[in-house]
Amino acid sequence: MSFSLRGISAFSLDAKGRMSVPVRYRAQLMERAQNHLVITLHPHDRCLFVYPLPIWEEVEARLSRLPTAAISNAPERAFVRRMTGHAEDVTLDGAGRVLVPPTLRERVGLDHKARLLGVGQKFELWSEDAYLAAETEDATAGEGPAEHLAQLVI
Repeated sequence: MSFSLRGISAFSLDAKGRMSVPVRYRAQLMERAQNHLVITLHPHDRCLFVYPLPIWEEVEARLSRLPTAAISNAPERAFVRRMTGHAEDVTLDGAGRVLVPPTLRERVGLDHKARLLGVGQKFELWSEDAYLAAETEDATAGEGPAEHLAQLVI
């Protein structure tokens, strides 16, 4: 199953910690994921991953098939732990909102103003401050290890 999630949206979480999923994504989330999403910690950045359930099930299956030897050191165990141990199932309500679990909001400092980025098969959910800081850091990093990726696609 394929999703086409791209673009950035700025919004505010409501007082209960719900985000309103942008209208442009709702039809494919309803059709292909029956409004079911999984939210988990990003393994490295200070943001959350938001997966349509079918995509999450593929990721989770790949993680569960990793041989024990592949996750033998602390950074690898932490990666798997962050991805699967913090995963929360959520459902879009009739108004297209989803409750972002409080424990995950706390972990990434997500309180009110937020950014949602469609990055192919999933979303990244950032607090506005963390997103702007990461964007500034990325812009000042200059050419680095990812420069080879740009040459592959541009």
